[in-house]
Amino acid sequence: MKGPASLVWCLYPDCFAMDSKKVASLPPIAETWRPPEEGEVLEVDEMCSFVGCRKRKIWTWTVLCRRTGQVVACGVGDRSEETGRRLWEAIPEAYRGSYRYRDFWCAYRLVFSADRHQCVEKRTGQLAHIERWHNTVRQRLARYIRKSLFFSKSLYWHEWVTQWFVVTYNLELASSVTI
Repeated sequence: MKGPASLVWCLYPDCFAMDSKKVASLPPIAETWRPPEEGEVLEVDEMCSFVGCRKRKIWTWTVLCRRTGQVVACGVGDRSEETGRRLWEAIPEAYRGSYRYRDFWCAYRLVFSADRHQCVEKRTGQLAHIERWHNTVRQRLARYIRKSLFFSKSLYWHEWVTQWFVVTYNLELASSVTI
């Protein structure tokens, strides 16, 4: 293998060597985060990537705990209400009572209750942690870079690589952060 692909292969061998057994051995995201505390604050946002070609946009919806920096729930899909509902169902019961900040995307309004949820502009700083997490993802996974020629070839592997990253990221934080 020559060119940029060989360089990526050397830098991220786990990503390309993942097979069905490795994928199946990933722990659920719920086993990787710390339990919530009273008054927990969550940040909710989505970021764009592509599967197959530039015309096929896929959105990764993420819920991040502000205190721990860990990803509480994650979903991959379009920007519809249905994907938002799947994200809501992925949020663990223990975190559902937490206060949440999000941007003004209309699907959030249809899914999340208004009593514990607030729409904010990105410039307020209330979404700074999740925007920083998006930058981390873009730095570590080439398929999330905005102007990249590197795309996931299938939605299946796009979802699994995203889950693999979220699980390893959460475990990394859990082992390094003392709260």
